[in-house]
Amino acid sequence: MKDTQHAIRPQAWQIVLGMIAFAAPWLWLLERSTLAPPTDNIEQLTWVRSLEWGYYKHPPLPTWLLWPFVQALGWSAWTTYVLGALCTLGGFFIYWRMLRGMRGGAYALVALLAGLCVTFYNGRLHFYNHEIPLITFVAGAAAACWRAWQTRRIVWWVALGLCLGLGALSKYQAAVAALCVFVFWLSQRGWRDPMQVFGLQVAALTALAVFFPHLYWLIEHNFEPLGYAMSSSLGADLSWGARSREVGRWWGDQMLNRALPAWALLVALWLVTRRLRPAAAPQAATPEVAPDAARALLLAFGLVPLLFVSAMALATGAHVQLHWGTPYLLFAVPAALELARGGAWTRRVPLRTALVAFAMVQAALMLRMALVAPTGGAVARKPDDWRYFDSRALAEALHEPAMRALGGPVRLVSGPPAEAGALALRLPERPLVLIKGELRFSPWVPADLASRCGALELKRAPARPEGFEPVAAEFRNLYWRVRRPDGNGCGASDRHAS
Repeated sequence: MKDTQHAIRPQAWQIVLGMIAFAAPWLWLLERSTLAPPTDNIEQLTWVRSLEWGYYKHPPLPTWLLWPFVQALGWSAWTTYVLGALCTLGGFFIYWRMLRGMRGGAYALVALLAGLCVTFYNGRLHFYNHEIPLITFVAGAAAACWRAWQTRRIVWWVALGLCLGLGALSKYQAAVAALCVFVFWLSQRGWRDPMQVFGLQVAALTALAVFFPHLYWLIEHNFEPLGYAMSSSLGADLSWGARSREVGRWWGDQMLNRALPAWALLVALWLVTRRLRPAAAPQAATPEVAPDAARALLLAFGLVPLLFVSAMALATGAHVQLHWGTPYLLFAVPAALELARGGAWTRRVPLRTALVAFAMVQAALMLRMALVAPTGGAVARKPDDWRYFDSRALAEALHEPAMRALGGPVRLVSGPPAEAGALALRLPERPLVLIKGELRFSPWVPADLASRCGALELKRAPARPEGFEPVAAEFRNLYWRVRRPDGNGCGASDRHAS
């Protein structure tokens, strides 16, 4: 089969336009396919009402990044959707540029298209949580590490340190990216070159300097986010049999669920290349870089995170969260290409064929998303699935009764973070959220606001708590009541709309 479009050399502006064309229909579909924003997006919109050096569950950078977008675009779910897509696709753009420099335009584009087929990066493109900015910083760390090793210039080691430090301010899981860098450095015997030894030290000190203010906050707050991690996952203390099953479940989800469309695309393109003429001989390696350096870096970032999480689960008995691999899973694609003859076959992939195959995979994924969505009508309602939580109906059911009981607008919603935050987003007053009724979790709430302005309180419980009323039949196990103000007045300064 002959195809005149064997050379795949898209320019940066073409990649950007392609990403916009990819993101627009996905964001439209995702917004229409759920009755409430993802709980992590709601969490960030709750926290952004006050910029802190840390929050009770996580470090602060994702919330800081959201703040200017809220000022420009408003306090809404769509603001988080836009920022989440920008962070994810920004990481992919860095990833593409790095691969283009390492392996050429054909390899980079095939890896980019396959990476975007991983279901987390399309079906959750609207997510904005602590893993999402980390995608950008992990890709930046890989690219900076490559440039630092290739050029031996300190500026790139500083850039690497910035990416690792900012990544740690997004989620402590950035330590895995630092481990990837160290494994690569060891594989290339970096200790033999004093410049590379010095560079690694510079990167480590830069990362520590960036992270230090949050470290100070952690000490002052008794390492509360780490306590949350221990209580939610790391302290599970599973038996040895359960640990093995946990690792198998996690690998199955990463490789045979999330990444399965990526493997399908790669296999389809590889089968196409078997019918084409052999590729031209590969170019000689750049003289100042070891021939296997690029391979070593891609394997480090592609395999070390998977192996680290597995080893941690086996050693500690931690409950492995399925999303732990998502900041790194895009690198599984070039790692697979490196293990499969270095991906040399990608040079024979026709551009048109690659784009058509990619579009077909994305169309299939979008169709599946539409069919299983609460608004798709193809499946029965699942009350325990957050996508079926009708936050608009909740607001319509409670707003008027709450205003009558309070004698004025709703300024504060107190209760479980997901339900209370989803309700606050639907109310016209844009009230503050008092997480779990606890001021220590909610530094954005003035201590006397509930007494002065009252509060709409929510509680999720298996049975009706004393003093609460059921919301409605469709909101199973959700109850509400109003805490009346003490009569001292709730002035205009308590209107906390962002």
